Formats: sequence, structure tokens, C-alpha cells
Amino acid sequence: MTEPGESPTPRASKRARQRAEFDATVADIEAQVRATNAKIEAQVRATNAIIEERTGRNLVAAVAIGIVFGAAFIASLIFLTWIFMIFAAALMVFLALELTAAFRATGRNVPRIPSAIAAVGVIVATFYWHSEGQWLVLLAGMAFITVWRLVEAIIPARRKSARELGYDLLAGLFIQAYAIFLGSFTVLLASEQNSHLWVLGLLIVVVSTDTGAYVTGLLLGRHKMAPRISPKKTWEGFAGSIVAAQIASFLVGWLLLHISVLDGVIFGVAIALTATVGDLVESLIKRDLGIKDISNWLPGHGGFLDRLDSVLPSAAVAYALFLIFNAAG
Repeated sequence: MTEPGESPTPRASKRARQRAEFDATVADIEAQVRATNAKIEAQVRATNAIIEERTGRNLVAAVAIGIVFGAAFIASLIFLTWIFMIFAAALMVFLALELTAAFRATGRNVPRIPSAIAAVGVIVATFYWHSEGQWLVLLAGMAFITVWRLVEAIIPARRKSARELGYDLLAGLFIQAYAIFLGSFTVLLASEQNSHLWVLGLLIVVVSTDTGAYVTGLLLGRHKMAPRISPKKTWEGFAGSIVAAQIASFLVGWLLLHISVLDGVIFGVAIALTATVGDLVESLIKRDLGIKDISNWLPGHGGFLDRLDSVLPSAAVAYALFLIFNAAG
């Protein structure tokens, strides 16, 4: 042991130097790791910013939400169809409330609660009473919303000109006729005998179509398809959606639906076209309302309509093809 006033032994000095060198090496490694992590995080943020600028979406949030929705749909279809009906009814309620809020933000007084009640009624009636219940309750719901708004118009604070009142009524009818009616075709298809796999096949092809358009448009998109309606949609993305839809419909037709190759081609092309139309219709709605997103209820998406825009018209076409293919077979 070194006494006070004595110089350290050579061995103690060597140990001190080694300790200092080890600490310096560890500190240097930690600094390099922190610098590398910061660089990677900056690159990821920059990449996400570029993707969001080109596509208008937060990619990570969009993918996560898509996986959750897809898993919920698939699970409900596989286990109990009535669970799928409940899930679809909940989605239609959120969709109705989302659209009424968007219209109300632009000055259209669309009844919220009646719109949600009508949405639930259409889905439940479609599941239990098929197309007859679908049409009957849809018309009844439209009448219910119209009467509700006319009664509201009697109140002085809610009174408007006949023209403005007419716009309010049309907005309420549009929500039911477009969003709820088309969305109910997924439940109508699921309620048919041995048809739940068709709903699953529809969702797989729609997701593949959207993914093909998204990836191809991101990587190769140069020529705008409809710049005044949807500035980010390109012809290259549309071509990618067709290819992805064909691959997905071939696999779905072979493994799930057991339809011919020609029917699979028809199914893939039809869904790719209707999914694209649904996306453009949503963009047109937002453009006419003067808003960027229908809502911010779903991170990474422009709302429930943004998640379901491709499904809505595609569901009606899938149901029609289901009837045609089964009648032909």
C-alpha cells in the first residue's frame, strides 16, 4: 500500500493507465453508438417525410392501422359471421358520424344521431333479411333522417332558407346512399350461404390493389391520373394496382373461391377498377368540402372513409359477381 506522500508503484500506475484507457474506449464506443443511432433516426425521419410528402400518409401508422383492421375482419369472418356483422355495424356508425361531422364543419346541418341509427338498422336488416331488408331499411332510414331534419327546421335557431335546407337533406341522403348502402354489401355477401370466403377474398384483393398502387406510385409514379381530383394518384400506380389485383385474384380464386381462371381475371380487373373509383370519389368529396382529410380519427389515414373508400364500391361489384358466377356455374 502506498503511504501518504509516497509515489505510486509502477504496477499501480500501469493499472490506473489501463483503467483510464478502458474508460476512454467505452466512452468513445458509447459516443459512436449514440451518433449512429441519431444518424439512423434522422434518416428514418427523412425517409418518412419524403414518403408522407409523396403519398400524403404516415406510412408506419397507416400500415399498423391496416393490419389491425385486416386482422379484425379476418377473425370475425373465420369464427362467427354475426361478429362480422357487429364489427361492420360499428364501422358504419363511425363512418356515418365522421361524414356528418365533415359536412357540418362546412355548414351542412346533417343529423348525427339519426344517421348513426339508420346505419345500424341497414346493417342488421341486411344480415338477417338480406337484400329485401337492405333496401327497405335503407329507404326507411333516409325517410327518418329527412323527417328529423325537417322537424329541426321548425326551430328558429335551426331555420334556413329552402335552398340551404335542401342541401342539408341531400347531404344526409348522400351519406346513407353512398357510404352505408355500399358498405352493407359486405354484410349482404357474408350473409349468403357459403359466401364468407368471398368477403375474405374481396378484402385480400382490395388490400393488394391498394398496396400495388401505393408502392408502384411511390417508386415509379410520374404521370398524374386525375391531378384536379387526386394529385398523388398516377397512371403508374394504377398499372401496379391492376398487376397486384390479378396476382391476388388468381390466388384467391384458386385457393379460396374455387372459380375458373377467367372468372378470377374478371374479378381482379373489376375490383381494381372499383377500388380506384372509390379512392377518386373520396378525393372528390374532400375537394368539394375543401378539406384535406375527412377526419383525424385514424392515425396515418384521412379517417374511416380513407380506410374504406376502396371497399365500398368494390363490395357491391363483388356481390354482383358472386351471383353471376354462381348462376353460371
